[in-house]
This record gives sequence, C-alpha cells and structure tokens, in this order.
Amino acid sequence: MNIVDNIRKAEAKADFNFSVGDTIRISVKIIEGTTERIQNFQGTVIARRGSGIEETFTVRRVQAGQGVERVFPINSPRIAGIEVIRRGMVRRAKLYYLRDKVGKAARVKELRVK
Repeated sequence: MNIVDNIRKAEAKADFNFSVGDTIRISVKIIEGTTERIQNFQGTVIARRGSGIEETFTVRRVQAGQGVERVFPINSPRIAGIEVIRRGMVRRAKLYYLRDKVGKAARVKELRVK
C-alpha cells in the first residue's frame, strides 16, 4: 500500500451518515484567545465534494433574511460533532438552485421512512 494512503487512513474520522438535502447541526470548536467554546451551525447540506480525507460539504442557512453558506472539511479537527435533524428528499447532487429561492420555496421535502 502507498504511504500516502496509509496517512489518509490514519487521519480519517468516523464516516458521518448524512447526504445532500439533509438538515444538520454542526458543532464547531471556536478558539478565542485561550478559551475554547462550541458553536452550533444548523442548515441544509447543498453540496458534498471530494473523497477521502479531502472531502468537504457545504451547509446553507438563512439568517436575518441573509443567506449564509459555510464549507466544512469532513475530517476537520474543529468539528466536534454532526447531528442529522431531518432527512431531505432530493433528486440532485448539488442544490445550488436554493440560492435563488426565497421563503417556503427554499424548503426541501422531508424523506419519510416507513
């Protein structure tokens, strides 16, 4: 096996079980001076890209009428945890069209599990 592959396996975190369209809550470690705290960011996953240790995902939410998007590396040490709030039913790999939608039109249908 290649040395680079060994390093990637060692650095990889546990695989989080979420997909595009899901509403998730990410607990992010924020370092301010000497103190460290955890801040939650909740929104809809609009994209996942890459693979392995380089994989990233984009989360979008609307706050005070303004759209906010953050890109997180999936193996970042700053991510304390990811919690799936609700599963979304989508037919696209990238949900960039949500950027143009406003209000109820920007919602994603919920996936109902029988």
